[in-house]
Amino acid sequence: MNLAFYNAVVGAQQQQKRFDIISNNISNINTDGYRNQKATFTDMLYSNIHDRPKNVTDLTVGSSARVEKTDVDFSQGLTSETGWKYDFAIKGSGFFAVYNYEQKKISYTRKGNFSLSKFGDENTFYLQTDNGEFVLDAEGQSIQVDPSNENQKLAPGIYDFINYQGMTGIGDELYQPSKKNGQPYVNEEAELLSGYLEKSNSSFANEMTEVIKAQRSYQAELRMISTADQIIQTVNSLRG
Repeated sequence: MNLAFYNAVVGAQQQQKRFDIISNNISNINTDGYRNQKATFTDMLYSNIHDRPKNVTDLTVGSSARVEKTDVDFSQGLTSETGWKYDFAIKGSGFFAVYNYEQKKISYTRKGNFSLSKFGDENTFYLQTDNGEFVLDAEGQSIQVDPSNENQKLAPGIYDFINYQGMTGIGDELYQPSKKNGQPYVNEEAELLSGYLEKSNSSFANEMTEVIKAQRSYQAELRMISTADQIIQTVNSLRG
């Protein structure tokens, strides 16, 4: 009976993690370039059987479900026109590549609300993110901007991967690829929209549906905890 109690406790804890992910989606509905996230569950008993060390013969207590990973939805979000020449959106698949000068690292994002910033020579401006990463063109070079040239055409590169599985979010809508994503390549089929921003691809209606599902699962786990506790107390009283 203790096993049922522990399973229910673990299940409730995992549903709380699911709530946290849903809450994060809702809070970022108005965040430009945000990608919706979803909890993926796996059965703990299955994992214990298949993932245990070779020298371990006993199963770990508990056979509930746990959050195995958080999947990211990289599907296209809606775009809105801003008219600002340093705002960009991607129509199609792909990412903007941005370079962190201090960390010597390239990250990828769908968030295209860029701005100008000086670097080095006082008369040299570059297209950068809010955090100071340099936006790269299709040649992998930082984009130098002449603010006095109204006719200068800016063209951030659009980079893509063979798949997105395993890409890691590092904050501020930035992602780091893994080996399984392959090498980035320039996606010439995607369209660069100047003066537009891509909105979050989270939907309030969909997230509220997820909230209802999570609430039902959470309440079921709580009922199981209560029932298991009552049975344990009854058994103990009979023994006493």
